[in-house]
Amino acid sequence: MVLTSTPSSEAILDLGKQSDWSQEVVVLGGRGQNHWDNWQAHGGLINDLTPQNANKAADRDEIGLIPCPEARYNRSPIVLVENKLGVESWCVKFLLPYVHNKLLLYRQRKQWLNKDELIDITCTLLLLNPDFTTAWNVRKNTLFTESSGFGRKELILSGTLNPLKDLHLGKLALTKFPKSPETWIHRRWVLQQLIQENSLPNLATKGNLGAAPVESIHRLVQEEMNVCSEAAGRYPSNYNAWSHRIWVLQHLAKLTVKVLLDELSSTKYWVSMHVSDHSGFHYRQFLLNSLIRRTVTDKNILVQKQVVNEQNPSLQKEEESAGTEAACAEEQSVDLPSRLDEEMELCSELIDNYPGHETLWCHRRCVFYLQQHLSNKLLLVSTSVSSVDSSDESLNNSHHSPATSHMAQAMDVDGLNESCSKQGYTQETKRLKRAPMLDSLGPEMEYRFVDKVLSTCRDVDQARFATAYRKWLVTFLGQ
Repeated sequence: MVLTSTPSSEAILDLGKQSDWSQEVVVLGGRGQNHWDNWQAHGGLINDLTPQNANKAADRDEIGLIPCPEARYNRSPIVLVENKLGVESWCVKFLLPYVHNKLLLYRQRKQWLNKDELIDITCTLLLLNPDFTTAWNVRKNTLFTESSGFGRKELILSGTLNPLKDLHLGKLALTKFPKSPETWIHRRWVLQQLIQENSLPNLATKGNLGAAPVESIHRLVQEEMNVCSEAAGRYPSNYNAWSHRIWVLQHLAKLTVKVLLDELSSTKYWVSMHVSDHSGFHYRQFLLNSLIRRTVTDKNILVQKQVVNEQNPSLQKEEESAGTEAACAEEQSVDLPSRLDEEMELCSELIDNYPGHETLWCHRRCVFYLQQHLSNKLLLVSTSVSSVDSSDESLNNSHHSPATSHMAQAMDVDGLNESCSKQGYTQETKRLKRAPMLDSLGPEMEYRFVDKVLSTCRDVDQARFATAYRKWLVTFLGQ
């Protein structure tokens, strides 16, 4: 028998508080109008769907629709098998309008809901339609309680909703709707609340943090990376997922060099398996560009601080010195030219193995541009270092005597500040001077690569992309 009418409000609102998930399927009597009363007595539709229900939430890692246009069996439309939550499609046309209308009546203040009902209604609605902005806003903003009447409270910030549970709800919804923009927006909002409320301290003050907060942030960042990877794998060129991943790096990981390098390494295999995914390669371009900005900027700051410290030794503070040394130690391990060379080799390998993909040629353009950009920046930094060396040498010859040198050393505790700073500066100077500078060999190798592709390829698209890349090289290098 096929359902021909919608259930009564009382039937669904009270749908089972006693469902037992020790069985794979719960019999709810879901066929026909005369079975809604049985459903009310035995069921658990809304409560079974909501991940906030008892201890069932953390175990559910995926939700999906089971194609079933009609209710052919006397059983629950909600099925849980090995932590996978399935919803038979026939019940959606009844359940979704019901919870939608219920929420709108609440928003219009025509119907009162307690906090548990409100959480369950919004959760059910968002699992079926995560782009319903009103439901996310209700979870953020409003809650009617018996004690406060119609006063408004923040669901999450007041503690009524656990932010981590709301993150889990979003993660579950993304398994069915991986590109849902409203889900990603709400996820960023929750993470911002965690930072602002000091539930997870900001990484900007990581020097004052204990081990536990840093580990919590690391786990949170890793969890977000996993969520983004799963969503990107479920939907091709998932711009929303990759944009969220960039946001996490900027606001939680603070674009630290270690995290950037880890991400560059972890996404290498992914892009190799998704050679047409523009968003994935754009993410790697962001990582490379961030590494260049971070490391080259730190080099410039280091040179400027060295000039100031040489001219005004009294202005050098222990706090600044410690920060400079830490930054120096972190940045010295990054060989940017080699990183870009490795990326170019990866691009060449993928172009040879997977001909006819425009994404790879676009990525090659960006990597070549970054190589030229880095070459110019390193040249400027090297010039600055040379000028500092010249001024430092003249300053030593004109102003420094053995007596003044001895007095300057006496101002430091065991000479630690000056020696450590000087040692870090010397190592940085040597590394910059021996860094390989990109010259005309780079463009020449690119022309050779294009000629090789054009002479060996049989794919029409591959030849077209290679020709377009060659024209771009001529235009770019001719500027």
